[in-house]
Amino acid sequence: MEVTAIIPALNEEERIANVLDAVKKSGLVDRIIVVDDGSGDRTAEVAEEMDVEVIRNDKNIGKGGALCKGLKNCTSDVILFVDADLCGLEPKDIDALLRPVISDKYDMSVGIFSNGRLTTDLAQRVAPFLSGQRAIKRNILNDISGLEISRYGAEVAINRYVKKNRVRIKEVTLEHVSHVMKEEKMGLIRGFAERLKMYWDIVKALKD
Repeated sequence: MEVTAIIPALNEEERIANVLDAVKKSGLVDRIIVVDDGSGDRTAEVAEEMDVEVIRNDKNIGKGGALCKGLKNCTSDVILFVDADLCGLEPKDIDALLRPVISDKYDMSVGIFSNGRLTTDLAQRVAPFLSGQRAIKRNILNDISGLEISRYGAEVAINRYVKKNRVRIKEVTLEHVSHVMKEEKMGLIRGFAERLKMYWDIVKALKD
């Protein structure tokens, strides 16, 4: 099965290189697409310097829209979604996410942080369906409605579909992997406001 990694990114110039390095070193990924979702920094340039494909959005359309933009530009059998702000990601983590799906034993894998940072570990243990790290068969994604307009609720839209359709899911532990909190990226006030926006998108997706 051909694998394409789609990485949505917004103002991640300081972190995206490490994520791309891990994905590139995996022997299971055939193609990498970074969707720069209206960044105001050098996110796109850093990705281009690492010799991966970059799609630039003139304005921010949200995570769901960015994921769909990447999907429209590939035809691979398996899609790997990875966040651009991960810390501690290694090639073995990418392989661990992909193998259950490539082997056809499962239709989707979901990465769960462990022994990374207490806050991110706890959040994913409480709500694993919100994890942005997952491998999934393309034919499943094609059937999910509302993904493009879901913004931060993209994972909820995917989870709702797979739950209703009895999709085979494998949870994969990602040891020592975490991500940077919004408050750390943007400052306490802006970061908290963005977190509230994210929670609202998730709530809306849950209601739909």
